[in-house]
Amino acid sequence: MTAIPLIIGLVLGATVLVGYVLVLVGMRQEDRRMRLSDVPPSRAAGLARRVTGCYARG
Repeated sequence: MTAIPLIIGLVLGATVLVGYVLVLVGMRQEDRRMRLSDVPPSRAAGLARRVTGCYARG
């Protein structure tokens, strides 16, 4: 019995694990960018207007 199937399985498993970690890191960075609490109100309103197309007065 050869070790080739075991090596292929380990390589595929490592590839899936690395991809999963990269997706999690990317999601965390995107969440950090989308936080509106750190943005001044005028910039937050501008972003909301671009995203929704609605004007909010407050």
